[in-house]
Amino acid sequence: MSKYPATSVRIDLDETRRLGPGKIRLLELIVEKGSIAAAARGMGMSYRRAWLLTEEVNALFGAPLVSANAGGAKGGAAAVSALGREIVKSYRDVERAASELVEQRIVALVQGAGNQRSSIDTDLSKQ
Repeated sequence: MSKYPATSVRIDLDETRRLGPGKIRLLELIVEKGSIAAAARGMGMSYRRAWLLTEEVNALFGAPLVSANAGGAKGGAAAVSALGREIVKSYRDVERAASELVEQRIVALVQGAGNQRSSIDTDLSKQ
């Protein structure tokens, strides 16, 4: 179920390094499923795309956030580091705070616009 107004947070660490909802969701799914391949399937993306995003995430903070073991007959495994889990938690905290602020401000604007519209309608009806 979607809730509107909706907020999406992307953090630009510099001109080329970004952290946003897709990378965070990938990390969450790696934690949940224990593999990059399973996380990729959970997001409906190719394993290669998930691997490339994992490499990007590992380069963002000066320490790897995901460690992966090579696959074999049963496939590989991946784990998100303590730092990675803390980054996910911090991102979700920022996202929640931003959503609350946006909701408060947008609701106030919409209510204010509704009040302005009512006063315009009232002024027009007086003419």
